[in-house]
Amino acid sequence: MKNTLTAAVLLIGDELLSGSIQDENLGHIAKMLERRGIRVRETRIVPDVEAEIVDAVNALRTRYDYVFTTGGVGPTHDDITSDSIATAFGVKNVVQQDVFALIQSYLDKKGVAFTPAAQRMAYAPEGAEIIYSEQSIVPGYRVANVFVMAGVPRIMKIMLDAIIESLDIGQEILSREVHANVSEGEIAAALEAIQHKYTDVAIGSYPQDPDSKRSNYRVVFVVRGTQSQELSLVCDEILTACRDGGYEAVGV
Repeated sequence: MKNTLTAAVLLIGDELLSGSIQDENLGHIAKMLERRGIRVRETRIVPDVEAEIVDAVNALRTRYDYVFTTGGVGPTHDDITSDSIATAFGVKNVVQQDVFALIQSYLDKKGVAFTPAAQRMAYAPEGAEIIYSEQSIVPGYRVANVFVMAGVPRIMKIMLDAIIESLDIGQEILSREVHANVSEGEIAAALEAIQHKYTDVAIGSYPQDPDSKRSNYRVVFVVRGTQSQELSLVCDEILTACRDGGYEAVGV
């Protein structure tokens, strides 16, 4: 039987911490990985500071099957992700000659100078596996279980599409929902008891706004796990708890 694989996402960039840019990458990465039986268990946001990137990478790569980083691989002075990944693995950050030639050829055809700053995008840690994509001149890369991608959402998605088929396939992650006209406070005790009973199942509780497009009910309970029968049992117990309290509830 396949095991459920785990992953962490490391978002790199001062702009994320300052709020000047809102992250659009985490949700997409998590959804794509879940389809392959890989659960995102942790995410961190760190600034463009080498020591903090190194510490985060080294902590996460020993804890999870995969680590995915976004940001800091461009041509500017604060794009230090490749330097930091190299430091984390104790290797040099070196020019990848095939990538260098690819970018140079692309810029030459456009009549754009291949400046020393732009050449930074051709660097990756020594021994890195370069992951090419037809849709992006600058590729992502892999060092052991760490995958390094751009921070720009459009480019990150292209890189992830090129990466995803190389990943192991874990046990399928299933999902069920219960929609109920109950407040979280009214169902909290019963929900806690159910969660303690079924420790391999994740139960999420999500209050809905009155104009929610997801549900006409006040709360949506999302039940996730790998065993269909167990999910059904959990949903049945949530439905029973709601109805026993006099609250309307339906399984979805």
